[in-house]
Amino acid sequence: MNVLKRCIYGISIVSLASMNIQCKGDKKVEETKLEATATDSVSIAKSEFGKTAKGEQVDLYTLKNQKGMEVNIMTYGGIITSLKVPNKAGVSEEVVIGFSNLEQYTKDNPYFGALIGRYGNRIAKGKFTLDGKEYTLAANNGKNALHGGPEGFHRKVWTVEEAKSGANATLKLKYVSKDLEEGYPGNLTVFVTYTLNNDNSLDVLYEATTDKKTIVNLTQHSYFNLSGDFTKTILDDEVVIDADKLVPVDADLIPTGKLTDVTNTPFDFRKPRVIGKDIEAKDDQLIKGKGYDHCWVLNNQDKGDRFAASAYDPTSGRLLEVYTDQPGIQLYTGNFLDGTLPMRNGGTYAHRTGLCLETQHYPDSPNQKDFPSTVLSPGENYKTKTTFKFSVK
Repeated sequence: MNVLKRCIYGISIVSLASMNIQCKGDKKVEETKLEATATDSVSIAKSEFGKTAKGEQVDLYTLKNQKGMEVNIMTYGGIITSLKVPNKAGVSEEVVIGFSNLEQYTKDNPYFGALIGRYGNRIAKGKFTLDGKEYTLAANNGKNALHGGPEGFHRKVWTVEEAKSGANATLKLKYVSKDLEEGYPGNLTVFVTYTLNNDNSLDVLYEATTDKKTIVNLTQHSYFNLSGDFTKTILDDEVVIDADKLVPVDADLIPTGKLTDVTNTPFDFRKPRVIGKDIEAKDDQLIKGKGYDHCWVLNNQDKGDRFAASAYDPTSGRLLEVYTDQPGIQLYTGNFLDGTLPMRNGGTYAHRTGLCLETQHYPDSPNQKDFPSTVLSPGENYKTKTTFKFSVK
């Protein structure tokens, strides 16, 4: 049983990884179940989710607040397996694609809910050069490297360094990626902290350090269906992206190196645009992506954390807003969902029944000299934050 040692006269700091509790002033402690007190606005619970083929224990953490939002995160891949938020009638429903068991997540799937690293999105020909040395990555998207390779961060069991319940529910995950894992140089220590707040927002804080110069581009790959009904597509969703420019791609979805203006194109989401309006347009970029599968150049990159994008489902009234300090965001409209992967409670996930809003640096940045750098050197701290905020209108 998970326990929380609560200070009778002080404030406790909870460590779920070791369950070691430090109390101010070394006051007397007592043990209780890990649950919210009357003064808490959030809670955290832990359960076993299964074991990998290697015998690694995988745990599932459930974070809840008082506003009807609930998030399930497992230590395998740092995956968000479930996320429930209220609709305009106050009914909380599932809004992310996921599976009912660990086995499905360990099979090939399109990164449902996963943490992505070391490098989110594509790197051309699975190669890049640092200080004159060429590195060859594991190619898993034709001849290109995608989302950190076939054994990227989405397939690793992360440790829980710290979690606590109080004004917000925080789950801090840690993974150490060894030098040349999937071809990337340097021993990279990564922390990803999920924080559920009582305003129905979920913060995702990414941090990393390295002992050798390397590249890093972390993101979160949840598929949202704000209707709460996964038999419906996301084509009626209204999307806003605060971006004047797009990162156009070639036939292999690798950036051409030029940034293009979105004005008078199907990629202009500066005002609310229904996803299905132009997704089948005879546009060269849409044809290459089989729909929307592109990175936008976010505005106000010198402003740090700011509004980046939103998605609104008019039937449920749910609104998702995304805030970030990153330079880009990838909108992916589930173009390769094909009805072969099982839903939690029967049925399968059909074409375009989920959308992703992945905050990130641009694809293939290590090979594009004019793109913002993704290089991380020893002594530097990689730190970036994204917030997913839910409401209704």
